[in-house]
Amino acid sequence: MSLRRSIYKTPAQLRLMIAPGLATAASLVAARAVMRPGVSTLELDAAAEAAIVALGGTSNFKLEPGYRHTVCASINEEVVHGIPTERRLAAGDIVSIDSGAVIDGWNGDAAFTFVIPDPSRPELVAAREELSRVTEQSLWHGIARLAVARHLNEVGEAIEDYVESQGSYGILTDYVGHGIGRSMHEAPPVFNYRVRQKGPDVKPGLVVAIEPMVVLGSIETFVREDEWTVATSDLKAAAHWEHSVAVHKDGIWVLTAEDGGASGLKPLGITPVPIP
Repeated sequence: MSLRRSIYKTPAQLRLMIAPGLATAASLVAARAVMRPGVSTLELDAAAEAAIVALGGTSNFKLEPGYRHTVCASINEEVVHGIPTERRLAAGDIVSIDSGAVIDGWNGDAAFTFVIPDPSRPELVAAREELSRVTEQSLWHGIARLAVARHLNEVGEAIEDYVESQGSYGILTDYVGHGIGRSMHEAPPVFNYRVRQKGPDVKPGLVVAIEPMVVLGSIETFVREDEWTVATSDLKAAAHWEHSVAVHKDGIWVLTAEDGGASGLKPLGITPVPIP
């Protein structure tokens, strides 16, 4: 008789998830620090890996069958799962970097989006920066709802409500967030939009990776010939933000934010509480 693994972690297990979360955060900080025109996505990948290794971790992306890199680097119309290459960033590019670390068998997973400045195309840059802002803020609205929710799928409702309030954007439905722990991708799914089901109870021990993916046009996508990179079918720009978040007996804590999510949640009236 096989026993189904609980989606809820023990207090001791939650504490073990702090280190990989911080290593993941450090990898994104490192990638962002070297992001500028002329830098290749392979260089971003190397910077992220060095940051993870420096904190005693390894890349969990490299544990995915067939994947050999520390980050996914998705540019312009690419939404997620872009493979780092010799391709060099150009002014005006919108770039999403997704990274993860594993330490002592526990995982972290997070992503951010950045727009490379381009003074010659202010309207393009402004539209892409606004897309990134809306996506990031939808993430924080989802995390804030998790802090008070009874059921997990309230998170998707909060994300969709916020995105819809900001204009005509599309939320990808083919790709969603997930639970995280011993594996990078675990149950339950974390939707970025309304669904009929309530989802599991939000209670101490729940750890999820919330990751809205928002586009300027159609939500239809296709996978490129490399069998990894997901791009929009209409080739319009996309943004991707993600954090791994733990629920514990005293509140919530954003594992992949250096401040536990304090700065992102403060405007929404939520104060994260460190895992005891």
